[in-house]
Amino acid sequence: MENNMNSYQNPLTDRYASKEMSYNWSPQRKHSTWRRLWLALAESEKELGLPITELQLEQMRAHLDDIDFAAAEAREAELRHDVMSHIHIFGDLCPDARPIIHLGATSCYVTDNTELIQMRDGLKLIQAKLLQVVTILADTAEKYKSLPALGFTHYQPAQLTTLGKRFALYLQDFVMDLERVTEEIQKIPFRGVKGTTGTQASFLELFHGDHEKVCALDKLVSNKMGFGSSIALSGQTYTRKVDFYVISVLSGLAQSAYKMAGDIRLLSNLKEVEEPFGKSQVGSSAMAYKRNPMRSERVCSLARYLMNLPINCAMTHSTQWFERTLDDSANRRIVLAEAFLSADVILSLVANIADGIQVWEKVIAAHIRQELPFMATENILMEAVRAGGDRQDLHEAIRRHSMEAGRMVKAEGRPNDLLERLAADPLFAGIAPKFKDLLDPALFIGRAPQQVEDYLGKTVRPLIASLSKVVVPTGKDEIRV
Repeated sequence: MENNMNSYQNPLTDRYASKEMSYNWSPQRKHSTWRRLWLALAESEKELGLPITELQLEQMRAHLDDIDFAAAEAREAELRHDVMSHIHIFGDLCPDARPIIHLGATSCYVTDNTELIQMRDGLKLIQAKLLQVVTILADTAEKYKSLPALGFTHYQPAQLTTLGKRFALYLQDFVMDLERVTEEIQKIPFRGVKGTTGTQASFLELFHGDHEKVCALDKLVSNKMGFGSSIALSGQTYTRKVDFYVISVLSGLAQSAYKMAGDIRLLSNLKEVEEPFGKSQVGSSAMAYKRNPMRSERVCSLARYLMNLPINCAMTHSTQWFERTLDDSANRRIVLAEAFLSADVILSLVANIADGIQVWEKVIAAHIRQELPFMATENILMEAVRAGGDRQDLHEAIRRHSMEAGRMVKAEGRPNDLLERLAADPLFAGIAPKFKDLLDPALFIGRAPQQVEDYLGKTVRPLIASLSKVVVPTGKDEIRV
């Protein structure tokens, strides 16, 4: 389709999202699925005894994808009804089938069922991308599981952790998202064949009051479209709570992505960890030296949008009157597609960032050296007590020297000289030669490496192996920077 630069274009499709997810929510996918649903309905009705011929079905099968969108648009302008316009256009291509297309169905038979198919298939694309992210982050966590790094609480220096443990925390969030996406794929229902207000009255009429055939029709169509079952009850539409649950899962992965990307933005300022940066990439139009973390910023920007969408779905469900009102329609045309497109872009970016992460180990070590003397004072105190010192006198001396060393760092920008101050104090002179051993960063990381190993071995690697057998892998998307 030719770009029209005089009309608004959605950046999610024009700039960011993968071609697979864009196609999943495209007009072609939508309306060709409508035709497949009409075919499945007609096939099933024939199997259950309605007078539908093989010629009629063959004509429908021959025209599942050749949609004349201009003709459909012109017919809709006349009829003011999108489903009816496509029924007429399809019928023009299948003249013998025209009398039985959409037989017994309501518009929501094609619209609702198609949206459920798109959500299911969209979740499968998301599942594949999440699996890719989880795999990359698992390798990153393993690689850096023993690399000491300054921990932060309240964005203030805290007890050491390891870089691998930090990435394992991001990984754990995405693993939870992957588990929930996988569960949602299995649970998402089909609307099936329910009729105008969900009572199946039209189909009961078609089958002369045969309830078993109506139930069989619902099951047959659901199975043909790849669903094991349909929702037990519906009004004209399936309950919009389904939308809320699905979009909430996508919101969850956006939260995980924002957390990781936000941390990388902060670490980038510290020059400890940075996202990939192209050889010719420009960070700023004015400040040529800058390496702005724009991939991570884009993640946070889109994640903020996606995280806000579940409340929209909650409002849509809660305001549906009785069996159905149409105020959900225009809203859902936007929110469903954009939720999936946003999630798709976010995961592509996260995979790209994690796969090309820059770790500056010497900067990390320098920051540890700056702060570790304060953290090591408890070890120094215990060692001095073992050497015969008075715990209370030693504690007071450490407090006094720490306050003064901290003041000089802040007031005069000097390096942290706490260790030199303690070594010069007669109370610590006897253990000063041991200071170096007491300041080995590996002594301050606790079980972080073992925690990462346990988590990867017991949870992550088995999950990856299990899903890799059933999930169609996704390639690496080209990131437009």
